[in-house]
Amino acid sequence: MPKQIYLDYAATTPIDEEVLEAMMPYLKKDFGNPSSLHHFGQITRVAIDQTRKKAARFLNCSESEIVFCGSATEANSLAIFGVVKALQKKIKKPFHIITTKIEHHAVLHPFEELEKQGVEVSFVAPNKIGIVETKEIKKAIKDNTVFISVMYANNEIGTVQPIEEIGKLISQINKNRKQKIYFHTDAVQAVNYLDCDVQKLKVDLLTLSAHKIYGPKGVGALFIKKGTPIEPIIYGGGHEFGLRSGTENVAGIVGLGKAIELVEKHKGDTERIKNLRDKIIEEVLKIPNAKLNGSRENRLPNNVNVSISGVEGESLVIALDQEGIAVSTGSACSSHELKPSHVLLAIGLSPKSTHGSLRITLGRFTTEDEIDYFLKVLPKVVKRLREISPF
Repeated sequence: MPKQIYLDYAATTPIDEEVLEAMMPYLKKDFGNPSSLHHFGQITRVAIDQTRKKAARFLNCSESEIVFCGSATEANSLAIFGVVKALQKKIKKPFHIITTKIEHHAVLHPFEELEKQGVEVSFVAPNKIGIVETKEIKKAIKDNTVFISVMYANNEIGTVQPIEEIGKLISQINKNRKQKIYFHTDAVQAVNYLDCDVQKLKVDLLTLSAHKIYGPKGVGALFIKKGTPIEPIIYGGGHEFGLRSGTENVAGIVGLGKAIELVEKHKGDTERIKNLRDKIIEEVLKIPNAKLNGSRENRLPNNVNVSISGVEGESLVIALDQEGIAVSTGSACSSHELKPSHVLLAIGLSPKSTHGSLRITLGRFTTEDEIDYFLKVLPKVVKRLREISPF
């Protein structure tokens, strides 16, 4: 077997040993239900409270503004459906909401569902390098706009959106409005590398995920600014301040807390990862008819997304996997579909070009030797696939 090299960190990250170590007591001896009043329950309740403190410190918010969920997808749905549901009770006339054409499906599909239900929705397009410009958000805002969701960093092409700038725009507009516009950002891909201080970003809601930051799968969190109208979308025992019923995944939540701690600890690794990213871009663009997707400068330090004409992306992923290299063609959540990437279509690529796309994402455990091996193998694989390609 060839060496196994993982270059798909945007899909998920390996769990950090320190995270696993922190979780283990809550998978074994400290198994109590956090809602129980006895000793077993109080141990796990304290563990959840400690993680809530860590998340609040990281986001610069109050502990009561953090709600733990079963995933970032669930957190996004709570943010979108929960706020819209609350506003529908409060506002008796039709209103308008805004998102972008390059959101993760966990945001895009809820907006599409609300549109089917009769809510007026605007989907703002990015520019050709994958940036949603603040002026385009401003243009889309109407007198009856009440909710806007813009992702912080794109999961496919890695472009970083001007969230702080958009937040300032919305804050300024809200000064002259009776009905406030509430602002949400999906920060799942951003947490490892970007400033997520919610006071600076001026967001009302922010989503994050554990398994994108070297934590466990099956746990996410939603920041909800105090005073934001929101209704639950899951009903039951009234856990998480009545907004997310269901016995808490204690071990997962503890893992999220440890993963958040480690984000700060490993900030110094960002420059190394960025240098490896730039090396990949420079070398891959030497392949004839290879093109970088998204902004060269304004992108996550770990993301490379390229289109290579004359090859099919899925074939490239499989061929590289046979060489021991794991990459993807786009979002892992929809990679089983052969539909063109909605993100690449939104920035102007043809459907044919989208099928030749490749996403390479790096992480904490990526080494220069691994990148050298990848760069040695890729041109050979592309050449072989082009020789048999019907394109």
